[in-house]
Amino acid sequence: MNANHEDELQTLREALQHRLDQLLPAGEQQDLVYSAMREGTLASGKRVRPLLLVLAARDLGCDIEQPGLLDLACAVEMVHAASLMLDDMPCMDNAQLRRGRPTIHRQYGENVTILAAVALLSRAFGVVAEAQSLSPACKAEAVAELSTAVGLQGLVQGQYLDLNESGEARSAETILLTNELKTSRLFDATLQMAAIVANASPQARQRLRCFAQDLGQAFQLMDDLADGLNGTGKDINKDSGKATLVAMLGADAVHQRLHDHLRSADEHLSCACDRGASTRRFMHAWFDKQMALFSQNRISSLPEC
Repeated sequence: MNANHEDELQTLREALQHRLDQLLPAGEQQDLVYSAMREGTLASGKRVRPLLLVLAARDLGCDIEQPGLLDLACAVEMVHAASLMLDDMPCMDNAQLRRGRPTIHRQYGENVTILAAVALLSRAFGVVAEAQSLSPACKAEAVAELSTAVGLQGLVQGQYLDLNESGEARSAETILLTNELKTSRLFDATLQMAAIVANASPQARQRLRCFAQDLGQAFQLMDDLADGLNGTGKDINKDSGKATLVAMLGADAVHQRLHDHLRSADEHLSCACDRGASTRRFMHAWFDKQMALFSQNRISSLPEC
């Protein structure tokens, strides 16, 4: 990634952080639920989804200075943060670390975490409904996309399948469906919201749906490959005993699938966004960085001769 593009991404991250801080103001931090909401959302993260929304909207011809665009991006990040808080709970994945810090339930307790996640989801939909400069029709469509990604056709169903079938023998197709529900669907909503603001064509929107499906699968495969590595900011070996494609097919085969998904994602994205390439540069740079970290970890873990 060239320096100018990296500087631009950093500027966008700072704008997102500032707006999230405004939407979840610190003045109410005496409330534990509110503190947990801020901790779960404002803790340093990759901000992949909101960055994708802003970059894709621009590549589709939208002015990124449009006031409502940043709010939609923040709403997506709130939904993502809420999903992580719930995923990490002892009754779910029982994670101890997230983004290099103790998980929210370890800091605030399980009851506060559940309430904070519900409150974040509510706040996210409120932010979409109140977004400036967007028509009522655009807001309604954005809410519909986001609600589909969260519910039984998205995150909720994907998490249920992951929890209740992970110990059983599963086919590759079932694992792919779980990955799609848990990961691809929120990417899909993110990109559709960008397309709504940019008034993209139906053809571009369909290409973005295909891109999101490939991107989500690649994202989950990368996450599975990194499960046993240090330095990810998360617990290691959390997938031990779970039915994943890495456990089923081996790391080399999963690497090949990952590259196939990325190649397909790139084709769909280049067709959807013909006015710019910021989203493509961002996607390639992110995966290149993750693959470099993976390769470095694998080399460092090899026994010395």
